[in-house]
Amino acid sequence: MILVTGGTGFLGAHLLYHLSLQETEITAIYRNKSKLEDVKRVFHYYSPNSDLNYGKIKWVHADITVTEELRKAFNKVDVVYHCAALVSFSSSDYREMRKINIEGTQNIVNISIENKVRKLCFVSSIATLEYPYDHALIDEQCFWTTNKNKSDYAITKRAAEMEVWRASQEGVNCIVVNPGVIIGPGFWQNGTGNLFTKMKAGMRYYTTGCSGFVDVRDVSNAMISLMKSDLVNEGYVLVAENRSFKDLFKLISLAVKAKEPSKEIGKTGLEIAWRLAWLKSLFTSSKPALTKRSAQAAYGEKKYSSQKIKHAIDYTFLPLEETVAFTGKLFLEDHQLK
Repeated sequence: MILVTGGTGFLGAHLLYHLSLQETEITAIYRNKSKLEDVKRVFHYYSPNSDLNYGKIKWVHADITVTEELRKAFNKVDVVYHCAALVSFSSSDYREMRKINIEGTQNIVNISIENKVRKLCFVSSIATLEYPYDHALIDEQCFWTTNKNKSDYAITKRAAEMEVWRASQEGVNCIVVNPGVIIGPGFWQNGTGNLFTKMKAGMRYYTTGCSGFVDVRDVSNAMISLMKSDLVNEGYVLVAENRSFKDLFKLISLAVKAKEPSKEIGKTGLEIAWRLAWLKSLFTSSKPALTKRSAQAAYGEKKYSSQKIKHAIDYTFLPLEETVAFTGKLFLEDHQLK
């Protein structure tokens, strides 16, 4: 039996579809029943007759921070994909991120140990990796030496990684994946999906930074391949390409048939912008649209290497152009646009 946490989230929904193609039993955790419709929509992207695949999933209402609920979801489970997490650049969410990302993972680990789970896959992030002093590509060996200048999200995900490695020392075979910025269809108001929404609405600015990007299908399929393999107790960076945000925004504008952003906003502009957003949030009692950490990510220039997984399982990633075109096509269909 496979258990998937975070099944109603962006990655979790796509992962569940790919898992449903296998002849195996799947249990997925949900907290908000209304989000199950989001998962059904994702399944429909891949197949017009997706109800059969969706019907293979047994949904269990549980909160990963509540051990009594979580234990019920582990019935007969021997493989776990832990995707559940809170992603935020807002410092006001730090306590909640600690609760979900760290304490939630502690619970997953402890119950996996208790139940003698055969294999556990944890979805971490490239945010937990350090930029090397020699400016080489960032890979799985680029560990932190200090929490200084790290985002609250990165700190909580790094602590969660440590919990997973603890499981590996207590009898559970583990895989950790560190995906780059994940791109794919659905969830158009959150994450990278919101970039497609904003671009269609008329996004004018592009930032000067660059990062590593990866297709949600690649993340899903790489995780499944790693879990089926004999590889254990290893971490893998999942990045298809290192590209500038300017390049990404250009591809998205073409995919959704919108005007390409033409105004550059660099480090100085972003530093001013996040401070203004913070001031505005004080008067509106709302979360700032831009934070110090999200601004730093927008102008930062980090490049990553996925050579380890390419060699380990002979994996080939989808080109970024194909990823954005696929996502943009479904965005237009969802919004009945041409």
